Amino acid sequence: MDGHGPAGRAGSGHRTVPHTADLRVEAWAPTAEGCIGELVHAVVGGFADLSGARIVGERGCTVLAASDVDLLAGVLEEVVYRMDADGELPAGLALGPIRGLDGARTVEVRFRMADAATAALVGAVPKAVSLHDLDLRAGPDGWTCRVTVDV
Repeated sequence: MDGHGPAGRAGSGHRTVPHTADLRVEAWAPTAEGCIGELVHAVVGGFADLSGARIVGERGCTVLAASDVDLLAGVLEEVVYRMDADGELPAGLALGPIRGLDGARTVEVRFRMADAATAALVGAVPKAVSLHDLDLRAGPDGWTCRVTVDV
């Protein structure tokens, strides 16, 4: 992928990409916030089927970072943290607009959480977000992002 969006694709979406011993995903959407949301769906869908999972409530957080790419990493790290600390996975999420704040970037995130113990595991569970080759960028067809998750 060249960072300018998957050729011939419109709207939002995501896909997994073959990668040795890790989970590699790419996503695209008209907005940066939509792209981050698609990527979270792809990462979670890469290891868990939440269709029969029990919803346990909503959780909110504010992610503060130095750049849009760091915001992407921060949102994904929150997903891994919630799974480890609370045994919960996001069955859905909503991101507020990305805003600038004193040279930094911030985004409000609302997760609709499911009990991870009631989800069907379909792949290896993520341990960490790799900062190597992490990307979020605007192109002529909208936003694209990619990440490798250590499993």
